[in-house]
Amino acid sequence: MLNNSITDVKGIRVGYAQNDHALTGCTVILCEAGAVGGVDQRGGAPGTRETDALYPLHLVKKVHAIVLAGGSAFGLDAASGVVRYLEEREIGFDVGVARVPIVPAAILFDLNVGQSDVRPDADMGYRACLNASTHPPLEGNFGAGCGATVGKIFGIKNAMKAGMGSASLEIGAGIVVGALVVVNALGDVIDPANGQIIAGARLDDTLQSSPNPRFAFADTLRVMQSMVAGSSLGYSTPGNTVIGVVATNAAMNKEQACKMAQMAQDGLARTIRPAHTMLDGDTIFALSTGNRKADINILGAFAAEVFASAVLRAVRAAQPAGGLPACG
Repeated sequence: MLNNSITDVKGIRVGYAQNDHALTGCTVILCEAGAVGGVDQRGGAPGTRETDALYPLHLVKKVHAIVLAGGSAFGLDAASGVVRYLEEREIGFDVGVARVPIVPAAILFDLNVGQSDVRPDADMGYRACLNASTHPPLEGNFGAGCGATVGKIFGIKNAMKAGMGSASLEIGAGIVVGALVVVNALGDVIDPANGQIIAGARLDDTLQSSPNPRFAFADTLRVMQSMVAGSSLGYSTPGNTVIGVVATNAAMNKEQACKMAQMAQDGLARTIRPAHTMLDGDTIFALSTGNRKADINILGAFAAEVFASAVLRAVRAAQPAGGLPACG
């Protein structure tokens, strides 16, 4: 029976660590037996490590972990702790004199909430590995989702809290596709079922007093339309990116893994409006841990479905933090 999380994919463990006071953290997706990896990077402001190794025509065939972290570029240091954890267990690409763990990573900008001088580091990455398990990961304000926010067209003060989410599907013949995502977008999060904004830029800080408060959303696309004849956004709204992983127990080569990551971006675009802006660093990794045969078109189609579900779960599970409300 599936748990509706990426850990339903055999060979995947997830661990996370965070600083709740500083509102930052990291999430590690471990695949210690090795997994064929791919990546698709669409946003204009990415922060990544070792993504080139995932592309076809490059030597390395498998990765051993993926790291998602807050802290902007500083947070890439968390991957060093994951490398140390894996090296201690003699896991990595055999180069004769050592085994080199292959650990691609992507970061998000959360320095504008919490405490900006505290970021994920190697020790936090190592702790995340120690916490890794096959249990369904907690969602919302956990790991790299600790300081994640959405709806920042007016800046952080009118944004809303988001977080980390996961989902999975068995698509038939025992083949499972799962996703884990951290949502930290410039734009609004949309429920594709009805087209409604569920979290995003707010017109003001006034909430209706009720058990289920309703927010007056600005609608980021409408705001952008009003700015067409004026000045551009420029760098007035930093701090955005959606980062995540899709995984399957089906067999894929690197080309197919990159295609699956590419198709998973459709799930991002269905649920976040706008997506892939120059102020977002949207990056999706793909992992193949098994040997079951499946058509890449089918795998990619359902990768988009589970990624969209994970985005919605990440936002709906978020709790208020840093003075920002949440939709949950």
